[in-house]
Amino acid sequence: MRTIFTLFIATCVLAGYSQKINVSYTADASNVPFTGKVFLYLSKDKKNPKDNYVGLVSFPCYSIDVKNVKPGENVQFDDKAVSYPVALSDLERGKYYIQAVWDRNLGGRSISESAGNIYNEAMQLEFTKDFNKTFTIACSKINADAVFKETKFVKEMKAPSALLSDFYNRTVSVDAAVLLPEAYYSKPKRKFPVLYKVSGFGGNYHHFSGNENIKSQPIDTTACIQVYLDGSCPLGHSAYANSDNNGPWGDALVNELIPAIEKTYRCNGARLLTGHSSGGWTVLWLQTQYPDTFAGCWSSAPDPVDFRNFQQVNLYEDTNIFYDKDGGLRSVATVAGFFPWAAMKTIYQMENVIYRGEQIHSFDAVFSVRQADGRPRRLCNAQIGTIDRETVEHWKKYDISLNLRTNWDKLKPVLDGKIRVSIGNQDNFLLNHAVHLLDEEMKKKNANLVFQYYPGDHFTVSTPEYLRTGNLFLQQAYVNFLKKQKP
Repeated sequence: MRTIFTLFIATCVLAGYSQKINVSYTADASNVPFTGKVFLYLSKDKKNPKDNYVGLVSFPCYSIDVKNVKPGENVQFDDKAVSYPVALSDLERGKYYIQAVWDRNLGGRSISESAGNIYNEAMQLEFTKDFNKTFTIACSKINADAVFKETKFVKEMKAPSALLSDFYNRTVSVDAAVLLPEAYYSKPKRKFPVLYKVSGFGGNYHHFSGNENIKSQPIDTTACIQVYLDGSCPLGHSAYANSDNNGPWGDALVNELIPAIEKTYRCNGARLLTGHSSGGWTVLWLQTQYPDTFAGCWSSAPDPVDFRNFQQVNLYEDTNIFYDKDGGLRSVATVAGFFPWAAMKTIYQMENVIYRGEQIHSFDAVFSVRQADGRPRRLCNAQIGTIDRETVEHWKKYDISLNLRTNWDKLKPVLDGKIRVSIGNQDNFLLNHAVHLLDEEMKKKNANLVFQYYPGDHFTVSTPEYLRTGNLFLQQAYVNFLKKQKP
């Protein structure tokens, strides 16, 4: 009995000495009660810690769930908050820049940047051994809506989507930047092929906003209209795949955005695809799922295209995504495909705090089943890395290699000659290994698909020669399209 009493007293003492941070938001920022998640971002050296790259940069972060919090009312972070890497009281002592964010989740991808989210101007706090000290943060800043400024050659397209609006139960559009070639104005009766370009993770079509110096570049020698898609959605990159968690993005693109583009601009019916990284996976997925819609696709350094090598993890056989069979930490990012840069364990545990919109959970959102609580089922246990076998079963239908090698006899007539995949041999994210697997499988099928490998990593591979050969392939795909058209 004495032992139990002693433990009870010790627990109470520790709870009393837990580091505490009170956070509120001002009435100027919002005059309505808040229900949702609140976050803390900390850094010893970055003055705006909320802008750090989650997982690729390791920094302390915390989250709590709150309900019906009124303006000016405090919520408290203590050792019960979901934390990375340690609880607040175990944080290394010293000075930290700190920002809080109230996630209203109004449609943006990144929690720290989503329009409407409330945050504070970064402040610096000093954590000492005085655990009784309670810090206070008042949030008065709001992330503004991005406004797109059109130019002569750069236009914004916001195609209303009944499919996505029905899924999200709010008004949703499929958005893009449309880049026009000079010939669009100099040859007013001419129609053009359309090249759909999909960005990698974190891309933003607003990058083109207001830029007077940008116009659509040709596909090799063919003038074209370019449509820049960034894929952003609340849970990450939609990859324009129909999914349980993100909704019917593929169907919305094909059945709603593309018809809107072709109604608004002078298009000749030829649709081509290209993208890098997450965009590379996306265009390969779109080409294989909608083979009659698109005339050809150049996929550059795609996210894992064969789940037998998901960044060197065999999802069908391995049991842990944090550690290899020898107990070594698995890398999620490297320098030159060899030297460890960031670990799987770090990125999964950080995203356990930053619960939506980041790279790893973006995969869950696209590939996983939707749970009863409305969230994607996770690929692994975020604390110990054990791979969830039931989740992997659901992921199978998004394994591009598995789909192609299983259904090639049916797909061959509509895909042969339409696909090119290229990548650097030193890819930072180890994506070249899955591409090699897909290449081997397609060779077994005698498939007319092009695979090419280059010196360089994920960021340095895009040399002029790399771009030239990719565009030559798209040009040939366009020529093949024209040959099939009726006179």
